[in-house]
Amino acid sequence: MTCYNLPIPMLCECIDSILALSLSPAEREIIVVDDGSESSPMNGLMRYGTDILYVRQQNQGVSVARNNALRMAHGQFIQFVDGDDYLIREPYECCLDLIRNHPDAEVVMFDFTQDASDTNVTQKDIIKTSGTNFLSNHNLLGAIWCKLFRQSVRSELEFTPGICYGEDEEFTPQLLIRAEIVYATPFKAYYYRQHEASVTQQKDGDSKEHRLNDSLQVIRHLHYLADRMPYNDRLALNRRVAQLTMDYLYNTILLHQSLATLNAAIDTLRQEGLFPLPDRDYTAKYTWFRRLSNSSIGRALLLHSLPLLKKER
Repeated sequence: MTCYNLPIPMLCECIDSILALSLSPAEREIIVVDDGSESSPMNGLMRYGTDILYVRQQNQGVSVARNNALRMAHGQFIQFVDGDDYLIREPYECCLDLIRNHPDAEVVMFDFTQDASDTNVTQKDIIKTSGTNFLSNHNLLGAIWCKLFRQSVRSELEFTPGICYGEDEEFTPQLLIRAEIVYATPFKAYYYRQHEASVTQQKDGDSKEHRLNDSLQVIRHLHYLADRMPYNDRLALNRRVAQLTMDYLYNTILLHQSLATLNAAIDTLRQEGLFPLPDRDYTAKYTWFRRLSNSSIGRALLLHSLPLLKKER
């Protein structure tokens, strides 16, 4: 659990959601990593006693905070929770039951919601597959906090320090490629809270550039890794690279509203072999985005139409 400058009641709501699960003290380990908050929340967390391990680090970003937690964790399975969010008990119990009843499980994927009353837990849509197969055939929700994963599958994989936007997008597909048995579920087990202080809500010029630069760094790294993977893994990761590249151009349009900036971004991608987007029918939206982005007229249409459309997950 990572936090930075969050209200004590919000942190307590997150911790309480974990303590409410059907896990005995011997089965759980709650590591709270404070990424150098201006005021330490430790006094407000004293009532949890030995139920939590509180660690305070110099402000270095969420990637370093998560890496430190990974190194300290003793559990067989890892669940990340951001301190301003919380787990929803009933659907998350279904995820726990999956790893209890299926010893082969290496990753359990679930969904998030912003409506805590939306807790449908139907079992019929659970998919058992490999990580490579899932990446090859489905869109991926990159958020690592919607993944319950076995520590041994991660091996030495860590988050890249310094990346504030999209650090999950670099970590998660690499994790899935390593997993032989993945259970993909529709359970909305994670409450995701958006508020003005969230990193993703910052709209100033520096934040916009940082977001786009981080995204491009992630795309470059995954593209580099894909070229060195076995054939099936390469195909799977290249699909994710293509979709992240589409997202990069999508965000360039939304954040800058400038055809010149969009063309400059495309020129950068072209020089690195990332554009044009691969001629694959991954999804209907990907197909039409790929076609429109290949022409000047199409780019002008994208510039005017994208702000009106809902982004594909």
